Amino acid sequence: MGATAGLATTGTFLSVGPARAADYTIRLQLGWLASNGILGEVMADKLGYFAEEGLALEIVPGGPNIDGVAAVASGANNFGSISSSPSLMLARAAGLPIKCVAAGYQKHPFTYFSLTDSPIRTPQDMIGKKIGTQGTAQILLRALLAKNNIAEDQVEVVVMGGDMAPLMSGQVQAVTGWQTNTNALSILGDKRVDMMLWDAGIQLYANPYYTTDAMLDEHSDKVAAAIRAISRGWGAVMADPEAGVDALVERYPNLDKASEMKAVPLVLGFSFNELTKANGWGQMSAENWQAQIDTYDALGQFANGAPKLEDLVTMKILEDTADVRPKLG
Repeated sequence: MGATAGLATTGTFLSVGPARAADYTIRLQLGWLASNGILGEVMADKLGYFAEEGLALEIVPGGPNIDGVAAVASGANNFGSISSSPSLMLARAAGLPIKCVAAGYQKHPFTYFSLTDSPIRTPQDMIGKKIGTQGTAQILLRALLAKNNIAEDQVEVVVMGGDMAPLMSGQVQAVTGWQTNTNALSILGDKRVDMMLWDAGIQLYANPYYTTDAMLDEHSDKVAAAIRAISRGWGAVMADPEAGVDALVERYPNLDKASEMKAVPLVLGFSFNELTKANGWGQMSAENWQAQIDTYDALGQFANGAPKLEDLVTMKILEDTADVRPKLG
């Protein structure tokens, strides 16, 4: 199928194939609370794409006190999506039997936000500045500085949460967060200046999908079926963003439609680009993954040695679903 994979020829979202009773449940462990990062999954479920594959979908929310990767590695859940690719590298290096099968966001939305009165547009602009970032994101700043040959003592790091107030009050000259978090960013208004981590040279994947070695050995057909359904769901959201947001808010009434409508163009922009237009939703490259491993290895992040690429990533599921995953960009 081409760009309209999963859509009916009439231009509606009617099912393109007969649904059948679910004979297997995909328990999708998230690395975060339910948000617009699962627009495609929710849409796919609503339109019956999982049912057409003989699957049921159970979405298991994550959160700050939940180790989602461990839950998948232990077999408590059989499929997962986590916010950032380094979590999978670190888990595999620590001996957890997990493997990435697709990349949800082609570019990571992680960004350094500053204001026009003291803008940070390049890594060199950070020198002599106070940078506020989350504790778990300090390694991202270290990687950025190393990539750009900036000594760590040239930048003052202030550990903070996700609040933008320290930037607005001048306590720091930059804060970090995801560009898709439109609610939190609204306080910055038209004075906001963005420097994406990706553009600064640290090119991570966001929302990578993963499962265990055992799942791939014993149920690779179910993993491929899940990726087919999810990819079609994302294609449907691309075709009708408002319908996708409606499905998301219907399933998670705590989310606000107006806010999600502002975020959905950004979410789709990270999900689809020139690479997905050529290779289909969820594509990823071995070269990118190896560069990530090398960066983290150089920073001494792997206590037991860097994971091998072939242990961390498989392209087989993408190959098995290449004829279905929407080629959009």
